[in-house]
Amino acid sequence: MHIGVSMWSYVAAWKAGKLDVPGFVKEAKRAGADAVELLDYFCNQGDDQREAIEEALEEHNIPCAIFSVGNNLVQPELADREKAVDVIRHGVDEAVRYGAKVVRVFAGDTAEGIDYQEARRWIIEGLADACVYAAEHDTFLALENHGKLAGRGDQIKDIIEAVRRNSGTDALGANPDTGNFLLVGQPSHEALKEIAEYASMVHFKDFRHAKPTEKGGYTALDGTRFVGTAVGEGEVDLAACIHILRDHGFYGYLSVEYEGEEDPFTAVPRSIENARKLL
Repeated sequence: MHIGVSMWSYVAAWKAGKLDVPGFVKEAKRAGADAVELLDYFCNQGDDQREAIEEALEEHNIPCAIFSVGNNLVQPELADREKAVDVIRHGVDEAVRYGAKVVRVFAGDTAEGIDYQEARRWIIEGLADACVYAAEHDTFLALENHGKLAGRGDQIKDIIEAVRRNSGTDALGANPDTGNFLLVGQPSHEALKEIAEYASMVHFKDFRHAKPTEKGGYTALDGTRFVGTAVGEGEVDLAACIHILRDHGFYGYLSVEYEGEEDPFTAVPRSIENARKLL
């Protein structure tokens, strides 16, 4: 396995104007990552920015392994769902440009007045359309466990298998996020047993229970609050996760995704170091 780092780990620094995307590439190299994960959230300023990113990747001799998009297929209007599929297609185009083979995607989440089965149908139809495009470009999509419709391991497995049947391709795999499973009441290593065979990438994330006086973080379905920590310093059994991934033949990228309150310029390098120790 290889250790990457998602630019989302530095979102606070980006919002504060402390680094741009080329700056992130430089910092990822300094922090000891083997590769970077770029996101459409940050990479949206046109060809001049693209050229600057490509120059940074070459200068610092670090590959882009993953390009991530933020799409939502659970929308009542067909035109809006088609726009969501276009977001994924754009992500494939960007991945090809930067040399990445994997595009992280979302399903979408519950909304008032939308039936679960209808939402599931929209997700499967949209991802199947996107998979045809991804397969034509020799690229894989990786569905993240995120939200209520695609938060659990069994939900991810169900969607992947249905999309593969409908698209006639194996372009859709999984992006197990080792933190997000806790938000739907599922131990991460147990959820991984259900989807490790489909993993195209992994968001290597750690959470711990929030203290009563702490603000922010994430609230699970049962009301439990979690906050992000440096990898290896929280409550996710990451060693068990690695064993399960290895048992299922996964040797791709563990992309560190840090979501804590500590300065990412200290927390991310330590996360990468801790991840190497776990490996």
